[in-house]
Amino acid sequence: MKLSAIHSAILLSLIPTTSVLAGGLDRSGQSISAFLQPGNYFEAGVSVLDPNVSGKDKAGNNAADMAGTYLFPHAALKLQATDKISVGLIYDQPFGADAEYSGNNNFVENRPVPFKGGTTAEVDTQNLNLIIGYQPNENWNVYAGAVYQTVEGNVKLRGTTYSVFNGYDLKTGEDESVGWLAGAAYQIPEIALKASVTYRSEIKHEMNAYENFGAIGFTGVPILDGAMTAISKTTGKTELTTPQSVNLDFQTGIMENTIAFVNLRWVDWSNFAVQPYKFAQLSKIAGPTVGKPNGFNLIDYNDDQISANVGVGRKLNEHWGANISVGWDSGAGNPVTTLGPTEGYWSVGLGGQYSPAENYFIQAGVKYFWLGDADAVTGAHTEAGKFGDNHALAYGMKIGYRF
Repeated sequence: MKLSAIHSAILLSLIPTTSVLAGGLDRSGQSISAFLQPGNYFEAGVSVLDPNVSGKDKAGNNAADMAGTYLFPHAALKLQATDKISVGLIYDQPFGADAEYSGNNNFVENRPVPFKGGTTAEVDTQNLNLIIGYQPNENWNVYAGAVYQTVEGNVKLRGTTYSVFNGYDLKTGEDESVGWLAGAAYQIPEIALKASVTYRSEIKHEMNAYENFGAIGFTGVPILDGAMTAISKTTGKTELTTPQSVNLDFQTGIMENTIAFVNLRWVDWSNFAVQPYKFAQLSKIAGPTVGKPNGFNLIDYNDDQISANVGVGRKLNEHWGANISVGWDSGAGNPVTTLGPTEGYWSVGLGGQYSPAENYFIQAGVKYFWLGDADAVTGAHTEAGKFGDNHALAYGMKIGYRF
């Protein structure tokens, strides 16, 4: 059952194992499989997600195709410094969002005012992971490292759905912070068995964010008379903490040139919340009118995310291999934010690998998602709309080189 080095982790390629459009803001799945490759290794790739997410606002108006297509690259370098010490660098973009509403619905402001337009949300993150591993023997690898992370976001709330927050803008700029990871891996090369568990810490960001409240939403709301003047003069830090997570990966040979694999992931979205400083001040004033006396968050989630990806990979000959996988994601609870109105998914993925020589390969894959129906709510958890019968297509390519 032993496979050649280039196929020992056959086709655990970026698309069948990617968590694109998963619960919360989860995107890359934060795999460290490149670090666990034998010898010196480099890889680079890019993934593209093309979602189709539509629904209706609470008045029954269509809100069509509100999720944007996005592209995210990744790369990794692993060096076997000595027989027992390895060092790795992994770059990815673990969390993100891209939403934009248009048309004639309650997520769009159509009045001829400076804040005309649709609700939008853009969240971008970048991670650079430095990992050091210790291998006491050929079976075990214990590793830990630092995670350098940047986060930036841009949110605009428009339309009557958001009541007094109609016209609100948030722009964070890029903020930097550091976290950590640790884990262990076990392998038996003779049967292509490899198992690993990796914990990632939460990463806290504190930033000065630009916030602006448009005048659109406040006409005829006596409780807010004079409040905006006071809030606009206050200053304070906006906090955002990306969640802790655990990845569990397992593969084993099941017959000659064939392996089975399982990837499990847990992300602590239930403790995630975004409450910008000035947004928080206004939410405490407006909160009692919507049954939230202590205010509310711009974005939060009800549940933790659990996802699973299982599949089979096979070496077809000395140059070609293929795999197939099935995925499931729980989402992060329902109802969900209007800035990402889906709840989990089922998926199926296909991947292929071509190895012109023993030391390098090219992989490509495609994955289709059946996205879960969801009830959308505002930050105050007031009804906003319903989204269903949605789907997404992901595809990508990766190259790998051993030296």
